[in-house]
Amino acid sequence: MASLNKVLLVGNLTRDPEVRYTPKGTAVGECGLAINEAYTQDGEKRERVTFVDVTLWGKTAENVGQYCHKGTALLVEGRLQLDQWDDKESGQKRSKLKVVGDRVQFLGGKTVEREAENTTPPARHTPTSTPPAPAADDDRVPF
Repeated sequence: MASLNKVLLVGNLTRDPEVRYTPKGTAVGECGLAINEAYTQDGEKRERVTFVDVTLWGKTAENVGQYCHKGTALLVEGRLQLDQWDDKESGQKRSKLKVVGDRVQFLGGKTVEREAENTTPPARHTPTSTPPAPAADDDRVPF
């Protein structure tokens, strides 16, 4: 029987991403995503929030770590993964379902103000070359 393990999520980061490196130098990023769902129950508007832990690898992890912060809106495409381990304190088996992100799309929207005034926002990518200017008869506006 065929199977499919695919997840698409759109939400906001619940905390600044944490990026670490494996002994071989591969980047591993961990972040939390909050997905809001608005619904109506008995004529009253309500909202439910689902919190999901996301693991990112390689260049994707580095980019999210560099350009994103708490509150950043993201679209994450990935797969579900079940982590299982034995709790050292109680000896019980534990498990956690998380998303391993394969692709991430940064979404526009309001930026969240930094809590500390002296915290510098993440560096933004600056193009190294400027796009060519449009021809005189071209009425399109360059980006």
